[in-house]
Parts: sequence; C-alpha cells; structure tokens
Amino acid sequence: MSDDKKVLVEKVREIESRDEKRADSWPDDPNNTASILGERRSLSEPLSPEEAKRRMFARSRRGFLFGGAAGLLGIFGWRWMPDETKEALLRRTFKFNEDVSRFFFERTDLAPEFPPELATAKVNGMIGLGDDFDASNWKLQVTGLAEPRRFPQYAGAVSFTGADNAPRSLDTPPEPDIPVPGLLFSLDEIRSLPRTQMTTELKCIEGWSVISSWTGVRFSDFAAQFFPSLRVGESPDLQNLPAGLTKHVSLVTPDRGYYVGWDMQSILHPQTLLAYEMNGAPLKPEHGAPLRLVTTTKYGIKMLKRIGRIEFTNERPRDYWAESGYDWYSGH
Repeated sequence: MSDDKKVLVEKVREIESRDEKRADSWPDDPNNTASILGERRSLSEPLSPEEAKRRMFARSRRGFLFGGAAGLLGIFGWRWMPDETKEALLRRTFKFNEDVSRFFFERTDLAPEFPPELATAKVNGMIGLGDDFDASNWKLQVTGLAEPRRFPQYAGAVSFTGADNAPRSLDTPPEPDIPVPGLLFSLDEIRSLPRTQMTTELKCIEGWSVISSWTGVRFSDFAAQFFPSLRVGESPDLQNLPAGLTKHVSLVTPDRGYYVGWDMQSILHPQTLLAYEMNGAPLKPEHGAPLRLVTTTKYGIKMLKRIGRIEFTNERPRDYWAESGYDWYSGH
C-alpha cells in the first residue's frame, strides 16, 4: 500500500471515530443546534431497520390522510360558502396584504438594476390604446390641485379628447366627461424636467417578467412642481408624507378605456417614472407612447400606458382590474 493510501485510510478512521463520539455525546453536546436554542429533545431506544421503516410508513400514511381530509374540507367549504362571503374574505385578505406592504415600505428599498444591453421588449395589454389616437394633439391633463390657476400650464376647464372606442370588459360605462379646472402639459415640458434612466425588471401579475430600459422623469420630481413640500431631486419621506399632500393618484388613458388608482406612497418611490423612452428610443404606440407609467413597486397592471389624465385626490380612485376582482394595491 502506498503512503498516500495509508494516509487516506487513517483519515477515514479518524472521521469515523469522531462521528461515533459525537453520536454518543449528542444529547449533552453544548455545540449542537438543539442545545444552543434550548430546545427540548429526547432520543428513542435504538431501532432495527425494519422497525424504523414501519414507523416512518405509519407516520407518512397518517399525514397523507390528515392532509387529504383537510384539503377536501377546504374545497367543499369554499364551494358551500356564499359568493358574498367569498368576496368579503378576499377583500379582507387584500386589505391585510396592503397594510403589511405599507408598513414595511421604504423609499430606500430599491429594486435591482441591470446593464442596458440586457433590455428587451414585450407587447402586452392593449386596453385603452385606441387606433385613432392622434399623438400630435396629445396633452397631459393634470387635475385635482388646490390652486391650479397659479401655474403657467393652467388651461381652465379641461376635458378628455379623442374617441371613446377602447375595448372594455366592464358593463359599467366610463364616467361622464365633465370638464374640470386643470393644467395641460406638452411632452416637451415633461422632457424638460430632470431626466432619469433605469433598467429594471417589469413583473406581470400573470407570472412572467421582462428586463427593459426606461427613460423619463421621476413622478416625485413631477409632483414637486405642484407641492412645495416636495423638492425636486430629493426623495420624500414616504413614511411621513406632508400633511398637505393628497392620499391618492388616478391615471386614465385619453379615451377613458383604462384607468388605475395609486397610493401616494408608492407613486412617489424613486423608481416610479413617467417614461417617454424605452430601450433607448421613443416609446412606440403599443408600449404606451407618448407617455406611460413605469415602476418597480407594483405589477404591470398598474403601469398605465398612454397617460391622458393625472388626478390628485383624497378618495380611493377607481381601478380597472380591481373592479374585476383583482387586488387594488397590486404591490410585490
């Protein structure tokens, strides 16, 4: 036997001897996990392989029977439950998830960013993108401000433009187009605000995701034009928003076919953008040209394409998919 093999054999014997000593002293070993955590434990009498297999089989069968019975009970219980109770239960669950998300929400929690060369594109979700849209006449409407007349973009009572021909899955028609005092912004005015670029992962509630590069203006920088308590370029304290700030934001497409509601805390996150470029080029119509919302804090159903109107409000806004049973908050 070579010297190398002799050394290897001795090493194996050393390990086996050490393991035997550990097994004998396991209950009193101060370095094992159970001792460190102060857990109660006990060792059974030594079992033969056949007895060990018999006990494991009995426990596995018992667990399967209990698990199956619990599953059947849950299925039949859900089917027996009235629809009103199901809806109330889901709403309470959504509310609980939202409360937990809000509690742990931090402006410093940023999603990972990726090299721009990894950016790709995926077309999905065309509701609210009517074919007869005229981008040359587009203006962003901003309403719900306390004193709109003090801004140079004030345009009096503004109303939606464009044909109302978007496909819908809802039986309820859109709200009447009632002109309200507001502001009108051109794309050039929006592009004049501090420019931000990020390459992040867009996550769809259907389960897929895609990495895309976005260029635009942070919503927090845009909102700072109207609320003196917010400073351009500085992320606000999302846990202690100024008292004068409204609670929610509503975003609607020009044809009113698609609409989303946002909480102010999420929309002021530094990775929420009003984007006008995607992957280094101006937005295409199927991706929401001329202006869309992009974020890392929520699923794609909240990232409205082709923004027509932004409204600041203290009332919880309507939301297209929430009216079909989805989570209004839709954070991830």
